[in-house]
Amino acid sequence: MLDHLIRRATVVDGTGGPAYPADVGIRDGRIAVVAEPGAVTEEAVTSEDADGLVLAPGFVDPHTHYDAQLFWDPYATPSMNHGVTTVAGGNCGFTLAPLHPDRPEDADYTRRMMSRVEGMALAALEEGVDWTWSSFREYLDALEGRIAVNAGFMVGHCALRRHVMGPDAIGGQPTPAQMDAMLTLFHDAMDAGAWGLSTTQSATHSDGDGEPVASRHARPEELLALSRAVGEHEGTQLEAIVAGCLDRFSDEEIDLLVDMTAVAGRPLNWNVLTIDAAVPDRVPRQLVPSERARAAGGRIVALTMPILTPMNMSLGTFCALNLLPGWGEILALPVPERVERLRDPATRAEMLRRADSEEAGVFRRLADFGRYVIGDTYSAANEGLSGRVVNDIAAERGQEPFACLVEICAADDLRTVLWPMPTDNDPASWELRQRTWEHEDVLLGGSDAGAHLDRMCGAPYTTRFLGDCLRGRKLVPLPTAVKMLTDDPARLFGLRERGRIEEGFHADLVLFDPERIDAGPATLVHDLPGDSPRLDSRAVGIVSVRVNGVETLHDDKVTGAVPGTVLRSGRDTRTVSTA
Repeated sequence: MLDHLIRRATVVDGTGGPAYPADVGIRDGRIAVVAEPGAVTEEAVTSEDADGLVLAPGFVDPHTHYDAQLFWDPYATPSMNHGVTTVAGGNCGFTLAPLHPDRPEDADYTRRMMSRVEGMALAALEEGVDWTWSSFREYLDALEGRIAVNAGFMVGHCALRRHVMGPDAIGGQPTPAQMDAMLTLFHDAMDAGAWGLSTTQSATHSDGDGEPVASRHARPEELLALSRAVGEHEGTQLEAIVAGCLDRFSDEEIDLLVDMTAVAGRPLNWNVLTIDAAVPDRVPRQLVPSERARAAGGRIVALTMPILTPMNMSLGTFCALNLLPGWGEILALPVPERVERLRDPATRAEMLRRADSEEAGVFRRLADFGRYVIGDTYSAANEGLSGRVVNDIAAERGQEPFACLVEICAADDLRTVLWPMPTDNDPASWELRQRTWEHEDVLLGGSDAGAHLDRMCGAPYTTRFLGDCLRGRKLVPLPTAVKMLTDDPARLFGLRERGRIEEGFHADLVLFDPERIDAGPATLVHDLPGDSPRLDSRAVGIVSVRVNGVETLHDDKVTGAVPGTVLRSGRDTRTVSTA
């Protein structure tokens, strides 16, 4: 007997092939039968009529930071609401394990680091996670049996360094004995099911003390030793962030990435490829590592987002504006001093000059402050400004746009929410995206879901992209779009029997209405532990989500079931050839 039968669905199976009508039966968490409508005679415990609806494999998000959130939110919201059934965590060199059992202060350091570098609310990290593990195996075991999505995790380089070197991980180099200990710790983690190594060399990544995070101090020989260890385990990967990920790679960065994938014999992915027709040389430069890796026996994959991610800014909290050259030191001042500096015309002129300079890289697109939209405001002086464009307000007041923006924010003690209008929403940029997506080493993803919670909302990229493909720009047909969200990431990670609707595969499924599929606007909600805020976006048109055959979401409501699996390398992933 079948556990469940979905009748008369329009199946888009993840292979990229044409959609077709079918009945799909589920038994013991797997797809037991895919047949023509009406051809299934076996009885089912439950069934549903999916006439007019699309049945697709569950979406796979290749870059998330749900490492902490899954402890207080096993449903990985809002990703699961938007059809995501499998998430890859532990990215960018940051994980919550391993933790040294004899140094309880390391947990506090990790919480403060994650709060600063990944925008996770400190109160949520303190109140929503029990921090009872030491080893990476214990961390994975703590999640097993209590999550609604499937989740796999890389090992963060920063945690490895901190565990072995303690505070010396910041600024220090490992002794030969410490390097051996780091490798032993890393092998233990992969034996437990870790997916491989994640690391960062990015200048934007600083810890809770404002110091460069631990992995930024690693020399190439350390990174290559860890990469070589990755290649000794089945079903493993590399993920790396360097400064050039944000704009253009240097020659040295390309050499490093190519050497890492080559010595590991494993795919390496990086995040995120920004595509903008106004910077035509960026995409070719960013794909040079992929070309060189192929020649060296490795593979390097660039993640890129198929939507313009909703993102808010603020002069009062840490955000992308802090990463503009020279801005960080001003925006780190106490609020009264910050306002005083921001009101100084000479200071503003220098800030604007540097924000619009080549050294700002990809963040340069944040420098057109007249195109910002005012979001939430908190003072009587700003009443009626929400939703208005700064250029219009500045013209009414006879002010320069940035000076106008500063005065609006100052009236709110810098709490004002700011929404920059994207500069790369032109037809030429979308045409360039369409061409770039066709590259064999470009993969959709990079949501950062679970991180930067109060500043950006990338999790809904799946439904927004599908809506755009069906009713918007229609850059790719639906079967191709579904493949890009399912089978492509599943194949990169070597996921066993996931990513397609095929008999014998795990029944990770999403049922949606093609006439309505979309994502709602990003809104600020306070539903994290400690009443901390995050941006959320409602899914539109998602009828049902199933993980391992069990319904976890119905009409945008979680069911309470937690059938997700902690996906462990080797057991749940196979080695992906780089040849």
